[in-house]
Amino acid sequence: MVTIPALSTEYIVVPVSTSVNGTPFNPTVEPVQFAFMTTGAPGLTDWQTAAWEIDPGPTYLAKCLVGPGGVVLAVGVYTVWVKVTGNPEVPVQPVGLLSVITSP
Repeated sequence: MVTIPALSTEYIVVPVSTSVNGTPFNPTVEPVQFAFMTTGAPGLTDWQTAAWEIDPGPTYLAKCLVGPGGVVLAVGVYTVWVKVTGNPEVPVQPVGLLSVITSP
């Protein structure tokens, strides 16, 4: 679990590895999005724009800015979801927990 203060602005970074028919595939050519959910799976309007960190594979890094100036979240615990919009596949995966705490 990653913990950040509510007034902090930070990138939440998630490693992503993909393959097509057993061959490693560079997902950075596809759009990536994050969703932060307190309950349930994300709906169509829950997705936030994210970006790829420039880093050669086989594991790539997706990142989303959270906090003032980015995706603003209330204090709470969120399941972090990542979606890679590929063609024809669109993998959607829960990838971990984010705890947003009261700022000191």
